Order: sequence, then C-alpha cells, then structure tokens
Amino acid sequence: MKKIGIIGMAAVFALTAMVTLSDADPWNKWKGSGGWGYKSQYQRMYNPQSVVEIKGVVEGIEQVTPTKGMSSGIHLKVKTDTETIAVHLGPAWFIERQDISIEKGDMIEVKGSKITFNESPAIIAKEVEKGDTELELRDDNGFPVWAGTGMGRMRRY
Repeated sequence: MKKIGIIGMAAVFALTAMVTLSDADPWNKWKGSGGWGYKSQYQRMYNPQSVVEIKGVVEGIEQVTPTKGMSSGIHLKVKTDTETIAVHLGPAWFIERQDISIEKGDMIEVKGSKITFNESPAIIAKEVEKGDTELELRDDNGFPVWAGTGMGRMRRY
C-alpha cells in the first residue's frame, strides 16, 4: 500500500487536470443569442416582401425587450415627413459593439421590413445609413449578420 504506482499516479493527475480544466472553461456561462437567433419568432417577423426605405431624424434611442425571454435590443424612434416610427436595429450586445454612433438628432436612412409590432407600425432594419457610413444588419432575406459571422458590415463612402 506504500506505492501507488505509475498508473495510479497518472489516473490521479488526469482526474485533477479534468476538474481544473472544467472550471476554467470559458464557455461554461454561455447563454446563446438571447433569443436573437435567426429562427426565433421575432426574427421570423422580417418579411422581404414588405421592405421600405425611410429617411428621418432620430428622436429617441431605447433598449427594449421585443418579446418575453429575449435579451434587450436597440430601437430608434425616427421622425419622417409623414410619421414617427420605431426602427428595430438588433440585439444590444451586438449594436453596442459596432463602429457607428447613432444619437438623438441624427439624420439617418433606413431600409427594412415594415411590420406591425405591439399594434403599431415598426421597421426591422436591414441597413442604416448615417452620413457616409452604412451599417448592414441583415441580408435581403432578413438573415441577421450576428447569426452568421457575428460582424456587422460597415461601409464608408
């Protein structure tokens, strides 16, 4: 009983390493897309047949939870010549990491799917243009860029 042996020592070492590595796993707190995945009920609201383009002034910026169980998203209130409409950009965790700054008072152009959300008109943005910068959020079918490469496509003119 004095000697554990090489095989016994290897087994103890391996077990210790597995426990230590499982605690150090950077993905152990992974929470997914926060309900913003491309197959979610909210994402399926995007309709390529209802795409519109608007131009207006940003009157407000809000963090909103679109549906129960989702993480917060960034919505703009945009005043056009004919209406003030909510523009849904995408998940806050994604929008906040983009190299475009949209602020109250900015003139922007938005292309996206016009929907009815909570009994009011809204637009799920495909792309937003401010000055000479365009942020692409979804492809022509509404597939969100954060569900693919995880990177918004920024263009400067």
